[in-house]
Amino acid sequence: MNHRERLLELQSVLQQHQSLWRPQPFHVRRPEWCAQWPALAEAVLGLDEAALEQFTADPAACRAWLTPRLPAAGRLEALCDVPKLVPRVLPPVGTRFDWSIPGRKREQVEAFAAHGHAAHAPLLEWCAGKGHLGRRLALADRVAVRSLELDPALCEAAQRLAQRAGVEQTVLCADALAPGSREHVRGHAVVALHACGELHRTLVRSAADDRAHSYRIAPCCYHLGADDGYRPLSSEASLPLDAAALRLAVTETVTAPRHVRQRLARDQAWKLGFIALRNALEGEAIRPFRPVPSPWLSGDFTGFCEALAQRERVRLPAAIDWTHWLASGERRRAEVRRFELVRHAFRRALETWLVMDLALGLEEAGFGVEVGTFCARALTPRNLMVLARS
Repeated sequence: MNHRERLLELQSVLQQHQSLWRPQPFHVRRPEWCAQWPALAEAVLGLDEAALEQFTADPAACRAWLTPRLPAAGRLEALCDVPKLVPRVLPPVGTRFDWSIPGRKREQVEAFAAHGHAAHAPLLEWCAGKGHLGRRLALADRVAVRSLELDPALCEAAQRLAQRAGVEQTVLCADALAPGSREHVRGHAVVALHACGELHRTLVRSAADDRAHSYRIAPCCYHLGADDGYRPLSSEASLPLDAAALRLAVTETVTAPRHVRQRLARDQAWKLGFIALRNALEGEAIRPFRPVPSPWLSGDFTGFCEALAQRERVRLPAAIDWTHWLASGERRRAEVRRFELVRHAFRRALETWLVMDLALGLEEAGFGVEVGTFCARALTPRNLMVLARS
């Protein structure tokens, strides 16, 4: 299956089943698909906590459970089955290279650097941060590297680390979205590890004119820069997506420590408890609210609701049974988590569709393109890589 065929198949299945993945259970008390798929709704709401935890942590197990109840889940699994890219052996670096690189980031850099051909052109590291990837490839391939980054503090750190490592690394403090940044692309092997949203899409939009030697892109955070909706990169992509739908593609994360998960669970229950209280006072409606300041979540449920009510201009009665509304929030969270299992069954398919659109955009710009995974999901769920050579 080539990239065009895969994109069109994914597009068809996603369009046919959009009622299952577009509604956000956090905001919609009972998704409309429950009426169309009553047996599926009953099955997910009937899951016990042990099964819920297993399926949340293991997407493959969840798909296996869903497929008899939702055949599209099995079809999507096949369409998302892209090959593992073949790594090359990189020359080792000393332990001093690891200085200031978090452990998981270090592993991601090593995995990314090991995939794709050795650079036979100067490197351009796009949205470089502290330049870790550029330094690793400069040491591996003995080529000059330019690292483009917007944040002056990160640029300073990248320059310092390059001097420490003794590599030829020029740090360009510039905005990747500015038209002038495109002049750095010409003749370079461009690498982008988890450049977010429009920061990686801008490379593809201008690829036909920028004359890069090659691209290695592992995309991330597809919703960023898409506040006015997703603009396709290829002529075949026609799936309308807003920022909320694009966020679905990045909801899968590596499992957080237990105490972090417990805190997030409590925070979500508090928010849902407030929504239930507000709906009881003002009527059922979807009323998204801005992010909640973290200090509001450091006290108790009562204080949280009072602070949020004041900001949202919700008039609270003098007497409120806070225990009742907290319990309501916890019940709603249990429902939300179960409905999300169905929605999340489509997130890898949506991400794969987005990556196929990126790949097709590069093909239409005249590049030969390969797509695959460069590391295991446990290291990062954003493990898809696009390799393009002119």
